[in-house]
Formats: sequence, C-alpha cells, structure tokens
Amino acid sequence: MCGIVGYVGEQHPKEFLLDGLKKLEYRGYDSSGIAIKNNDNIQIIKCTGKISDLEEKINKENLISSKIGIAHTRWATHGEANETNAHPHKVGKVTLVHNGIIENATDLKNKLVNDGVVFRSETDTEVACAVISKYYKGNPIEAITEAIQLLKGSYAFGVLFEDQDKLYAVRKDSPLIIGLGKKENYIASDIAAIIKYTDQYILLNDDEVVELSGENVTVYKDGKKIKKEIQTSTMTIEDANKGNYKHFMLKEIMEEPIVLQRTLNKYINNMDQMVDISPYEEIHIVACGSALYAGMIGKCLLEEKANIKCMTDVASEYRYKKIIYDRKTLVILVSQSGETADTIAAMRKAHEEGIDTLAIVNVKTSTIAREAKQTLFIEAGPEIAVATTKAYLLQVAMFSLIALKAAHSKKLEKNYKEIIEEAKQLPDYLRKVLNDKDVFAGIGKEIKGARDAFYIGRGVDYAMCEEGSLKLKEVSYTHSDAYQAGELKHGTISLIEDGVPVFAIITDDKIKDKTESNVIEVESRKAKIYTITNDASIMNHHFKYVVEKISDYFQPVLIVPPLQLIGYYTALERGLDIDKPRNLAKSVTVE
Repeated sequence: MCGIVGYVGEQHPKEFLLDGLKKLEYRGYDSSGIAIKNNDNIQIIKCTGKISDLEEKINKENLISSKIGIAHTRWATHGEANETNAHPHKVGKVTLVHNGIIENATDLKNKLVNDGVVFRSETDTEVACAVISKYYKGNPIEAITEAIQLLKGSYAFGVLFEDQDKLYAVRKDSPLIIGLGKKENYIASDIAAIIKYTDQYILLNDDEVVELSGENVTVYKDGKKIKKEIQTSTMTIEDANKGNYKHFMLKEIMEEPIVLQRTLNKYINNMDQMVDISPYEEIHIVACGSALYAGMIGKCLLEEKANIKCMTDVASEYRYKKIIYDRKTLVILVSQSGETADTIAAMRKAHEEGIDTLAIVNVKTSTIAREAKQTLFIEAGPEIAVATTKAYLLQVAMFSLIALKAAHSKKLEKNYKEIIEEAKQLPDYLRKVLNDKDVFAGIGKEIKGARDAFYIGRGVDYAMCEEGSLKLKEVSYTHSDAYQAGELKHGTISLIEDGVPVFAIITDDKIKDKTESNVIEVESRKAKIYTITNDASIMNHHFKYVVEKISDYFQPVLIVPPLQLIGYYTALERGLDIDKPRNLAKSVTVE
C-alpha cells in the first residue's frame, strides 16, 4: 500500500523520483507528490490522479536546483483523496512522506493543537510530521528517535529537514529499504523502484533510523550507530518491465509454469527437507484475500489426506478473537509480500501464546519471513500486478506439498512415489492450459456485459471458486459471488435469471454427481453454465473446459489459470486498468 522513494546524490532528483513512483504504481494510490530541497528552500509539488498528472504538473513548474528529494504515492486512509491530504507534508522545518497508519494520531493532534500547531490536512501523516518537528532542536536523529517513542501504529517515513543536506528514514511494520549507489543513495518501499540504479541494499528493522548523504549511509538504533549487512537483489530490470505483454497480469500468468518449475525443483527433489507438520494435532491457516483462499484449499487437503484437524481464518478476525489453543497447534501464515499488517499481528499473537508458526511467503526479506518460527519460500519472483496470480498458484502448490509430506509421514499415502513423479510433470500440464488462453479470451467477450456472476463447487472445488470469483470482481468490477453448490437453493438461487454466467468447478469424483445436479438446477433457471473440470464425461451445458486429470493433491493447481484468464480477459474487454484496479493495493500494510 502506497509507495515511498527518496534520493540524495550529485544529480537533480526529479528523474529518479518520478521513475521510482512509476515503478511503485502497482502498490495502489490515489494521489502523489514530491519534495526537493536546495539550502533552506523546500519545494513541494503534489496532485490527485495518476503519476502522469504529477509529471505534467512538475514539468510546468520552475524547479529549484536540488540534489535531494522525497516522493510518495498515497492511498487515502485519514482524509479523502485530495491535493491537501496528499504527501509530502511540512511542519516547521520538517517535511515528511509516510506509509502506514498512526493509530494515536487523534490524541496527539489534540495535544499539538493546544500547543499552537495549526494543521492544514486531515491526515495522520501531518501529525507525525508535527511530532518530529516538536522534538527537532538541530539533531535529526534525536528528533526522530524521540518522536517514534510516542507514535503508535505502523510507519515508514522519508524525512527532509530544512537546515540539513541529508535524507532521513525510519520504519516500523511497513516496508522500507535503503539502496546503495555510486555517490548517490536511495530509500524505497520496494526494490523494484531502485533496481534500475542499483542491486545493493540494506534492510531496515523496526525503529532503526537511517541518515543518508551521497557518500555515506549510517544506521542508528536508540540513537547509537549500528552495523548493517549489505544485501544483493536477484531482481532484474526485465522483471520490472512488461516485455511484450500488454499487462503485467497476463505476463505473470504466463510465467506460472516457469515459477512452478523453480519452486518444485527446490522442494520436490528434497522432500526429506520439507517441513513436516504431521506431529501437530491442529492447524490454523491465517491469511487475507487470495492467500486465504489458497489456505482453504490447504485445509481441504490436510484434513482429507493427512487427517489433521484444520481451520482457516481471516487474519483481521484472528488477531482479535479469543483462540483456545487446547492441543498441539501450528499456525500457518500465508502472505505474498510478507508485510500484510493483519497477518503480522496474527503471527505475533501466536508467538505471545507460545504457539509455533510456519510462514508461506514470496519476499525473503519481509517481516513475516524474518519473524516466523519456520518459513517456506515460494519462488514467484517479483509480482507487479495488484491482483496476485503466480504467487497464489505457488501458495496452492505449497499446500499440496505440505499435505503430501504429512500424509507420507503418517503412512497414509500408498502412492507417494507415483505422486512425486506426477508432480514433476505439473509445469507441462500447466503450459497446455495456458496455450488455450484464446479460449478464455472468448469467455471474456461473452460475459463482458454481465452485471452478476456466480461460482459454484463443493469441497476443494468451492475453495477454488472463491479465488475465481475474487479475480473476476477485482479486475473486471463484475459483481461476483462464490457459493457451495448445495447452498444455492437456500436463498441465492433467487438471483439466478436469464443469461447470468455461472461457473461450475467439478474435479472431486466423490461428489461430482451432486454438483452436476446443482448445475442442472441453475440451468433450468436459464443461467449460462461454464464448467471447468477434469472429467471429460461431465455434461457440456454452454461451455466446458477439461484439464488433465491428476492426483487430488495437485489437481487444484491446474484449475487456477483458467479462473485467472477469465478475469483478465473480461477486464480487457471492458477496457479497464487491469494492473491497478481501483481502490486496491498490492500490499495491505494497514488495518
């Protein structure tokens, strides 16, 4: 959510700041702005709308000479999306950009108003800026260190001081990295913003304050200098570009066989090293959005195949509800970014209770990756489109591997070796599905005018329906719901009318006849049925697509791409901004 970039060096910062913001557009935003500095003069330019609008506005301004600057894309939380609330904010000698939420902003603001501070915006960010300004007596490190003792919530700050020619930053529960260049240094929310300029970076831990000049980077903790490890990113400039694809979303869908092969190579040939969860009596899978739906598939597999009691819960609910840990429990946390605020809080709640945690994450340097007791990394590489595709597919595949390992450890899987060999063919099976992308483009054309859509299935098929429905609504803005097929008759069937698209997923042999009956039921109400199945004998209603029939452990992996492509091509037909859906952010780092 939101993006921060900052520069200090020998060049004018304009080019870097705008380029960095463009690379962070995928994180979601509704306004943007920059601040550049020359001696005691700080020039702030900001606006609502796209980065292109900001760039046009900047090009009309007479920019001051500068070698230092900060910039920001904002996704509105405190205060509506307007130019006044856009970042950067300036109070006294302090200019600041901020990702996150200051939870005690109202209390702090009331105290500051009593002290005579006049606020121009509705934001919690301006409050944070005022707190730092209050403590600033000429030493930026002291001011920031004192201020963050008062601030509750999450934050990543990029800070300029009117009388200092250096750039400052600090973070807590919101991602921020320090890029190291030649006679210039950077701050950024994501490596994608700086990879064009450097692959060397420093990862900040919570409440570490950094001071940057063009020549030096110094990190402080509690006011004292500390040493930090320099890391090297494996990301390339090509990873951050669309290549020959029109959208990152399609590029990332088409990369799925490659990243699946990479992940399988890491784990399938080393199953002895795979995390074994069989000793646990209960599993809690905690996540948000698509990651939760991957967890729902995991729950089905773990209960069905490994006989382990399992529950899934939305992280924003789990973190606040009373959890009774009355048996040997493992909490599995799923997050592409590893920075999802609610999932981090759920993890820390488990740790406070002495409960073991296992993380399934993509970003190796993330908070969840560093704090979880055990971690399994998916090898998705950078995922730029807001709507997750390849990372979700790998989360599903990881649960397949976890369930297979647990079933084998408990001697419940007689065909273990055969399933392992079949898993090695998964990337090829996946390519066959993706080669049929034009088929799903045709569905996009058919349903582009639909007002509503429904996804139905049973068991693990229902879990897949939830993600299919989410993909359609988040990128094409089509109202869509997923239901257990047998639940339709308990009210929802009243919404079925002539021509409504209903997507039926049917892969479970034990209950396929039951789902088929539900399909016939909605078809009799003139719904248009699109069936995705692994059984060629299933009746063809309006449309049927058949994937390879493989082991139950890995069957869900092959259902993922059709659902993603249907969402993508429907959005394409509607002419929407597919990589940056309205109101959405890639990494939700606030509650």
